[in-house]
Amino acid sequence: MRTRTANWFECKIRYEKVMEDGLQKKVTELYTIDALSYAEAENRIIEEMSQYISGEFEVTDIKKAAYKEVFFDEGDNCSDRYYRAKLQFITLAEKTEKEKRTNVTYLVHAGSFDGAVRNLKTVMDGTMIDYVVAAVSETQIIDVFEYGKGDNMDSDKNDE
Repeated sequence: MRTRTANWFECKIRYEKVMEDGLQKKVTELYTIDALSYAEAENRIIEEMSQYISGEFEVTDIKKAAYKEVFFDEGDNCSDRYYRAKLQFITLAEKTEKEKRTNVTYLVHAGSFDGAVRNLKTVMDGTMIDYVVAAVSETQIIDVFEYGKGDNMDSDKNDE
């Protein structure tokens, strides 16, 4: 497992896609991209998608992602599914000694729901944090674009 902490943006792209039966259909797909601002996210997603889409396309929506960290599964039998995982970190308030739960959201790359839970536990069990998995759900995200080597940001500084 590899983790990456960054400013993530979810971008919707609308274009005409050639379907398996040969017909063209307008589709809207969701992608996640690593960027510092909305403007940079738009520029980067246009640059990335122009390599994959022939013809016109438009960016229909950009929003800041609810997660700051993505867990990448680089195993041999991994598909391109992404799951949103909501964890609750459990701490005790010093003065009142009451349990406090803080919600944190992650994006988890895995081949299945069970794989997502397993990947989540692999990363989290290596920490000293008490937590419970509150929810895991599959997303419509098609792909995640990180800064790579040769881009403006150093992609290795946050990798584990």
